[in-house]
Amino acid sequence: MDKLIKMVETMKPFFEKVSNNIYLRAIRDGFVSCIPVILFSSLFILVACVPEIFDYKWPEAVSSVLWQAYNYSMGMLGILMVATIAKSLTDSINTKMPKLRQINDVSVMIVSIICLLLLAVAPVDGGISTEFMGTKGLLSAFVVAFSVPNIYKFFVKRNITIKLPDEVPHYIAQTFADLIPLSVAVMVYWIFGIVFKEATGMMFGAWILEVFKPLFVAADGYIGVAIIYGAMAMFWFVGIHGPSIVEPAVTAIYIANIEANLQIVNAGGHATNILTHPTSYFVATLGGTGATLMFCAMCAFIAKSKQLRAVGRASIIPVTFAVNEPILFGAPIVLNPVLFVPFILAPILNVWIFKFFVDGLGMNAFTYILPWTTPAPIGLIIGTGFAKLAFVLAPLLLVVDAVLYYPFFRVYDAQLVEKEKAGAVEVADETAVAVPAAPVVTEADLPNDEKRVLVLCASGATSSMLAKAITKGAEHRHAPVESIAMAYGQHKDIITDFDLIVLAPQMASMYDELKSDCDAKGVKSATTSGREYVGLTRDPDKALDFALALMAH
Repeated sequence: MDKLIKMVETMKPFFEKVSNNIYLRAIRDGFVSCIPVILFSSLFILVACVPEIFDYKWPEAVSSVLWQAYNYSMGMLGILMVATIAKSLTDSINTKMPKLRQINDVSVMIVSIICLLLLAVAPVDGGISTEFMGTKGLLSAFVVAFSVPNIYKFFVKRNITIKLPDEVPHYIAQTFADLIPLSVAVMVYWIFGIVFKEATGMMFGAWILEVFKPLFVAADGYIGVAIIYGAMAMFWFVGIHGPSIVEPAVTAIYIANIEANLQIVNAGGHATNILTHPTSYFVATLGGTGATLMFCAMCAFIAKSKQLRAVGRASIIPVTFAVNEPILFGAPIVLNPVLFVPFILAPILNVWIFKFFVDGLGMNAFTYILPWTTPAPIGLIIGTGFAKLAFVLAPLLLVVDAVLYYPFFRVYDAQLVEKEKAGAVEVADETAVAVPAAPVVTEADLPNDEKRVLVLCASGATSSMLAKAITKGAEHRHAPVESIAMAYGQHKDIITDFDLIVLAPQMASMYDELKSDCDAKGVKSATTSGREYVGLTRDPDKALDFALALMAH
């Protein structure tokens, strides 16, 4: 097992390179930006559809209004994502462009929307079809969002532009500077769209869906879901945020499937598409990647080791809400050979069981999206439309995960007990977690002016734990320090609003980029190891000292 772990660890540089790929990150950042829209639209669908499960139907006028809110939010997702993905990619490209020759990201967003309409939206009866503005347009959106920023890059990098006299105001000059790449991008997609339709008899948006349909079907099979969720766990096992690498590649499948399932159920059919965001949130990653909820519960309530009991009790609440970094780094699970097998297998078994319930027992797959922090059993029941079999599946998955983790938990617990007896592991008390040594800041050393700290992670959940700890420490000691959390990528335009930006350990592979961005704007940056980070989240005073020491350095 140790040899296997070492082999996996040697691949970490490659995994990190994949994680840093600007195109995958652009999809992830684009999706993160659109999550509020998806959740907003899902609220209306829940209100519109859930009462029908209990034999109540809204009046037609009410139902129409509810569906209108959905259609003009989720129904426009392709348009929204082409803009947000294109902006994220433009921001990444700009980091390698001369500071005085940057691509106008607003112009790129506008042109990307125009190009998507030219490529995938067909004219009908004097207007346009909305069919490919939503989830069916996502693949076309990726094509456009990846290419338009590069068209701009070609012209901006070579300073191919319309030059105006120096007396012309900058904002007007910028308009003309964008005119050439804007015109070229629109012309390319206008001509390509016409030629493609003449040659194939169909719009590009419809064609690319047909091309990728076999991949969608294969990904939804037993082998496909095993590869997808096994890979997520494998990446996390070596300390790299797995969903950030895998999910951008399957986001289009996720969103298309949840939309298709909803339409099938509304038409009275059986929804069988497995790969959706809720499957990931509430089945594969019960308690976070690796399906760690039951392992954390065992650590908290039946562990004999002081270390596991302390970490389990400190982590059980966040893990219940799918924030499992405290247990991943605190136990630790990351790079722990004893826990490798259940960590990889639990997500796969969970999804296989779910697929059997759908394909073999006739249960509907997910039709609704809920926030990923919803406790998994609740999310599973609501997300499947209160399917009767969901009330059986939810506890069954908990039992399966417990049975799978238990023997490995016992082995690891016994190992730690022996080390604690030998004095090799010291735990001060049952709520303590190791905290890094940091200079203690006295009351006299507290800053007089306001300081702002930003903590970043993959989604803004793990980072909120440290941000809240810093804020609590500041409130307790009346220090003028404010701290907030965000998902990595959301900070690009507001770096100078902060005095310090801290990167959570799950995103450590992005630190070189963050440091470069922060150094260029005179802002302090830092990251920590997993155990250090967990410890800081549990000690507000030391979290504050940690932040102040970095800002004073």
